[in-house]
Amino acid sequence: MTRMRSYGSVLLTAGLVLAACSAGDTADPDDVVDPAEDVEDDTDPDAADDEPDEEPVDDGGLAIGFAAEPVSLDFSTDDGAAIPEALLVNVYEPLVKVDQEGEIVPVLAESYEVGDDGTVYDFYLQDGVTFSNGDPFDAEAVAFSIERVQEDWTIGLAAGMDVVDDVEVVDDLHARVTLAEPSNRWLFDMTTRIGAMFSPGGVEGLEEQAVGTGPYLVDDFVRGDRIEFVANDDYWGESPVFDEVTFRYFDDPSALNNAMLAGDIDVVGTVQAPEGLSQFEDDERFTIIEGSTNGQIVLSFNHEREVFDDQRVRQAIRHAIDRDAVRDTAWGGYGELIGSMVPPHDPWYEDLTDVHPYDPEQAEALLEEAGATDLELDFRVPNLPYAVNAAQTVQSHLASVGIDAEIEVLEFPAVWLDEVFTERDYDLSVINHVEPRDIVQYGNPDYYWAYDNPEVQQLLAEADTGDEQTFVDNYREVARILSEDAAADWLFLAPNLMIANERVTGLPENNVGEMFDLTVLERP
Repeated sequence: MTRMRSYGSVLLTAGLVLAACSAGDTADPDDVVDPAEDVEDDTDPDAADDEPDEEPVDDGGLAIGFAAEPVSLDFSTDDGAAIPEALLVNVYEPLVKVDQEGEIVPVLAESYEVGDDGTVYDFYLQDGVTFSNGDPFDAEAVAFSIERVQEDWTIGLAAGMDVVDDVEVVDDLHARVTLAEPSNRWLFDMTTRIGAMFSPGGVEGLEEQAVGTGPYLVDDFVRGDRIEFVANDDYWGESPVFDEVTFRYFDDPSALNNAMLAGDIDVVGTVQAPEGLSQFEDDERFTIIEGSTNGQIVLSFNHEREVFDDQRVRQAIRHAIDRDAVRDTAWGGYGELIGSMVPPHDPWYEDLTDVHPYDPEQAEALLEEAGATDLELDFRVPNLPYAVNAAQTVQSHLASVGIDAEIEVLEFPAVWLDEVFTERDYDLSVINHVEPRDIVQYGNPDYYWAYDNPEVQQLLAEADTGDEQTFVDNYREVARILSEDAAADWLFLAPNLMIANERVTGLPENNVGEMFDLTVLERP
């Protein structure tokens, strides 16, 4: 039995973040691009009825600007990256998390042990921890939280807890988790939202309130406008640097940059209008942080649609697209071409950009061979600037090889998550997938792209239960199979672009987790 008092190793590099989806702007697309006649705007008409609260942010607090807003405060039932971005670690703490050096480190677990066969995890808990409603955090809460993921959570990520066979309360500060089989993924998955700890007495009304053990409390939540956090005076750990923090949400990327220039916010959490960065570059008040993320900008194919049964059609679409041009249009040339569902900081990364490269003539030849000329596809995208801009560039490239992709812009998160992600009512879509190691979703035929490949499923299952080398080798092989099979087109890796003023430091260069970790922020 190996005892780890400080951390267990994980195959990652430095990190923070931003569901299955994306952090991005919820702008009306008319504010982002010149509207084309063939772009149908299907945004939610009810959204305009909720006027945002114009109450100014407290000048004494820290204000951070974002684009993608949370649909609620409940990441156990609502998908989308914006909820864990705001709440994970800051309000809801896990037993372990991934730190900025890429290591799994204890949080609510003071330490943990892993049995020799890799199926038994003993977590020794921090003493004296309470939830914000006054309930104690103990081994009973650990058992409740894990079992609740298995029984009550409705988001796809909950499947990460399926491998758990039993949770035993050894004593108040000792929880023992037994897996049905060894899993290379499970401890890492516990650093994501499914590892968040909940109080048995604090799970009612989670859409509007959050009861956690973290350094911050949610003081106010105004949908479409802001989340206000205040420091938790009863926090068991080190007090955060800032007593008050507000996450503000903007429906236009230029408005986000302008708020920063005007001093209305202190940090731009995700730059959505990189063409505006020049305004900050020569201003000594601001620091620009540029790095990497987990976020693969994916052109998704709905494999339930008959047209995508033919591999040649899928490959033709990949050959038709100039990804450099898409990146230039969608994110001002920032980001990295990857060719697969793997970011370069994962150890199974392989540069697959040479698989089905831009070649319109080859695209036309494959379509003719497949008898798939004059295709008409429903291209349903969220009203996020990068997605709309990327979609219009892709649409133009597909048109040049005879594919008519009709763009329909959907309000994000509510409409896109319902109609595309849940109901699978689409042919093509574009979204930024930000969850770490989400290549595993290609092993899940129930996921929204409905990719069903038994070989991929077997390789992923063997990777999870095998040794470390098998884990890496199988994931690398899966990435190549997916790319060669044209399971999707991975347009580019989203950049990490942030702007901070002189009031705050500590923002990490690379964002490779689910949360925007307020505990790492510092004053200069």
